[in-house]
Amino acid sequence: MPVLIDIAPEAHLIPHHRPWPRAVAGTTGWTAATESLADGRRILLGLWGEASCVHMALLDEIDGTAGVVSLEGLEGRYPSVARHHLPALRLERALRDLTGLEPQGLLDTRPWLDHGRWNLRFPLGEKAAALPKAKTYEFLPAEGESLHRIPVGPVHAGIIEPGHFRFTANGETIVRLEERLGYVHKGIEGLMAGADPVRAAELAGRTSGDSTVAYAYAFARAVEAALGLDIPPRAVWLRALMAELERLANHLGDIGAICNDAAFPLMLAHCGALRECVLRAADVAFGHRLMRDRIVPGGVAADLDEARVADLLTLLAEIRRKFPALVDLYDNTASLQDRMVDTGILVPDLARLYGAGGYVGRASGRAFDARRALPYPPYDALRFDVPVLNQGDVNARVWIRIREVEQSLSLIEQILGQLPPGPIRHHVAGNGEVREGMAVVEGFRGDILIWLRLAGNRVERCHLRDPSWFQWPLLEAAIEGNIVADFPLCNKSFNCSYSGHDL
Repeated sequence: MPVLIDIAPEAHLIPHHRPWPRAVAGTTGWTAATESLADGRRILLGLWGEASCVHMALLDEIDGTAGVVSLEGLEGRYPSVARHHLPALRLERALRDLTGLEPQGLLDTRPWLDHGRWNLRFPLGEKAAALPKAKTYEFLPAEGESLHRIPVGPVHAGIIEPGHFRFTANGETIVRLEERLGYVHKGIEGLMAGADPVRAAELAGRTSGDSTVAYAYAFARAVEAALGLDIPPRAVWLRALMAELERLANHLGDIGAICNDAAFPLMLAHCGALRECVLRAADVAFGHRLMRDRIVPGGVAADLDEARVADLLTLLAEIRRKFPALVDLYDNTASLQDRMVDTGILVPDLARLYGAGGYVGRASGRAFDARRALPYPPYDALRFDVPVLNQGDVNARVWIRIREVEQSLSLIEQILGQLPPGPIRHHVAGNGEVREGMAVVEGFRGDILIWLRLAGNRVERCHLRDPSWFQWPLLEAAIEGNIVADFPLCNKSFNCSYSGHDL
């Protein structure tokens, strides 16, 4: 467990599923963990809290290990991580809103998830207080000649979720963007407390609707890690099949939507038609277009017969026949390339600092994919490439999606060709002990982390971390120096989740 031994030598380990150790450290160990993030030796995977303790998940990309460091017995405060490692800033602001724990030395003390409209403060803390009167949110100032501010949102045209964007611009050039999120907070983690694993899995699958498979996948693996439970081999492969179908549908939709924001709706129409084919095939195969509630702790809730396997193979052939022409259309339309290339550049150093996953990180040189870096079955038995580019612009993020569509088509074909026979679900039951588990699963946006503690057959505490936590701040950096009219294009190329972030 090298990720923990040198960070917290005085720590004691908590019983935990083998690949994901947790160490309870003192202040010295917590500080050492923070320093390992500040000097770039490790990547922050997650940061969350309870009434009197905080937890931090860390990744060592060199040796491929990960684990959790905890600081317990807190009396209202703890040493801030964000003071030394900025990617922790919004996580700490959210942690304070949920638990009431104060990060000592926090650089930004404004609330994050709490908009002053909750019934109770600190829903995950021991002490709940009546709501204070809502205060006006103070956006960061920007000084200079000829600057003006443009407020956008939180309610937008179309059907996207609410989020406020405050632009400071010089003419049409964006000098600063500041985001205000939290409007879609729904108390997922609070609702999970006391739920049985099946109900909690349903809640997990509703954290971000377009990633319902990935969230249920991660939650189920975390439960199984806590209980030391192996699931039937057929269920292992069916889960990966659903995950790749979800990835395929979302990438196809994104490619078209990005082009539409560059005033090229022809790509939206054709990519949308292919996405619809994937969703209809998923509905026929698993009984739900988004495959919601089809992954459960212990296995899966739906099986495939030979006719449905044949249908999916037909789908692959259809996409392979039509998709290359759309790629050529994208690549050879000069007006489209003029909008995409060199727009919204995210530099590789920032991508690595924030541990950006998915197409955001891989388009900026960070070759991290949980299926490869932290392999879980059946991906350790499948052949696939992790596409990586270094340009970091909108065009690169589109091309990562294109290459991942191609990889998903190959993976689906491999999975269908290797589906083992047998049962699809094992019974899940706790034995009365308190057990912990954690899992990281690669969703279409990037790595999703879920950590939980089971007490008997109930969830005592569960934390869900969407990849968007580390991608939303990078959108602010990528848009600087671009014109206001290119924001929708940059924003869609990131396609961060409001709901997954706001919990």
